[in-house]
Amino acid sequence: MTENTGVRLGAAPGSRGRTTVADVVVEKIAGMAARDVRGVYALGSGFARSMGSMRERMPGAGSGKSATRGVSVEVGELQAAIDLELVVDYGVSITDVAGEVRENVIAAVERMAGREVVEVNIMVSDVKLPDDEEDEGEERQRIQ
Repeated sequence: MTENTGVRLGAAPGSRGRTTVADVVVEKIAGMAARDVRGVYALGSGFARSMGSMRERMPGAGSGKSATRGVSVEVGELQAAIDLELVVDYGVSITDVAGEVRENVIAAVERMAGREVVEVNIMVSDVKLPDDEEDEGEERQRIQ
């Protein structure tokens, strides 16, 4: 009696075995792809961004800003669903930015992670006003 081990003789080496993609990998890909779109100021809510910027200034707390802030995903064997929270620049068309973010995220995740993206849900939680940077700079000086 012979046992079938599932390995086909002559099968391409690239098809032998299983590849698993962790959720955090898809989160990072989606976050980077969303940030690449013109008109996206940041990802995450104001509170999450504030906590992240404080964490970045603490010694030993990790380097750089989190690529997954404002991104959550559900990843299956073949598909992925992605939720994004965006802050957009004042003056841009939110619907145009959201459409471009969807296209960019879907293309990146499908190309890099090999998962069909079934949906990209976008919540715009804030608008970056032109004078916001000046206020943030004053606040930073006061905190130091």
